[in-house]
Amino acid sequence: MRWALVKVSLAVTAMVVVAFAVPLGLVVREMARDRALTNAEREAAAVAPALSITTDRDQLERVVASAGSDAGMAVHVPASGEASGATDTGRRTTDTGRRTTGIGRQRATDEDIAAVRRMGRASTTEVTGGSTLLQPVALSSGEIAVVEVYVPESEVTNGVGTAWAVLAAVGAALIVGSVAVADRLGVRMVQPARRLVEGAHELGEGKLGARVPVEGPNELRLAAVAFNSMADQVVQLLANERELAADLSHRLRTPLTVLRLNAASLGDGPAADQTRAAVEQLEREVDTIIRTARDAKPQTAAAGPGAGCDAAEVVRERMGFWSALAEDEGRKWRVAGTDRPVRIPVARADLAASLDALLGNVFRHTPEGTAFAVDLHNGEDAVIVLVSDAGPGIADPEAAMARGRGSGSDGSTGLGLDIVRRLAESTGGDVRIGSSVLGGTEVRIWIQLNGRAATGRRGHRGTVRRRRQPRPAPATDRTRSLR
Repeated sequence: MRWALVKVSLAVTAMVVVAFAVPLGLVVREMARDRALTNAEREAAAVAPALSITTDRDQLERVVASAGSDAGMAVHVPASGEASGATDTGRRTTDTGRRTTGIGRQRATDEDIAAVRRMGRASTTEVTGGSTLLQPVALSSGEIAVVEVYVPESEVTNGVGTAWAVLAAVGAALIVGSVAVADRLGVRMVQPARRLVEGAHELGEGKLGARVPVEGPNELRLAAVAFNSMADQVVQLLANERELAADLSHRLRTPLTVLRLNAASLGDGPAADQTRAAVEQLEREVDTIIRTARDAKPQTAAAGPGAGCDAAEVVRERMGFWSALAEDEGRKWRVAGTDRPVRIPVARADLAASLDALLGNVFRHTPEGTAFAVDLHNGEDAVIVLVSDAGPGIADPEAAMARGRGSGSDGSTGLGLDIVRRLAESTGGDVRIGSSVLGGTEVRIWIQLNGRAATGRRGHRGTVRRRRQPRPAPATDRTRSLR
């Protein structure tokens, strides 16, 4: 692109210079010729008054000498008593062979002099080494004298070479300047394009942080903005893919928990040992997948218009699943607030995954026989889901809410609470950890019903606080217990 722009500029500037310089050069030459002939006419006019008074040779020589052009001026006067020309009936007699009185060196031919005398007007003729101006002058006797002024070629071309050299220098300077400007413009265009190409190569090589500076012409600036936007989208898509892998893997931990608990009750024997070893290996593989994918930035989109689910139905369904495990481990459990439909702007699968993550944490991190409860509270602009237990509680709630900070020593990946947090924040709500009335941990999920724009709670990423003791559940709430 750079050299193409230089070539185009060179061609265009050269054509413009030629189009203007050649006519100007011809005009300069013609002006120099006209100047030389004008000077010759002025010298001839200086002799004309003397010729109109006298034709004496001595006096005319003094006049010519006083004019300062005796070397280049000649005066041709007809001899006394001879007519200027005669024409008989049917026959024309020219004065080509007539005798004349001449002063100075004659360079023009007799025919040219006779033609000027006959026509009565000035004429210019070419001679050896230049040209001559033949100026007719009327004498007192009525005859015509001719003043000849020699104009050498050097005087005709005086200053023409210098003017042409100046024009050539100006034209060359214009060409060089245009080429330099075109080259700078080409560099200004090529460098952003090269950076765009380098950025594309780096992005193709897997360097997701590759970005292009927004500079150069407007078109390349727009291309750089589009490239950076595309790179951001690629990074976001990859992050979403990694996040999806982590979330799906984390959801596998729920059935794995069931398998682990069931495998623990198989007793002794080779088959039971193999089953428990297989479950442990599968759980390790799932944890490895989660830890590999957990570096991606969290990204959860809010449910679209018309999307959502019945939170009460989802809570009843998931508690029906976990109640069987609770019965096997001797855990008391309670569910409240699910006696009527509660619509929330959250996908059914996302709410189920969040409940499974919280209830799975209860079963994994509390001893057998520890009671737990799930409460659903429906307000005017928000729905609150409370998951509480009677376990030892969480020693560091801040660390528990931080994504990916699970130590892994107790089987925690640090993603369970993050899944819950992203679910709440997708609606403009938040998640808080406090102390429950059962004596252990309470996780409160605040779900906004009117979306992100209507809430001032947006940005509370995993708020942690010690919660005051809640009021007892209403009598209308349904309470179920296995014991």
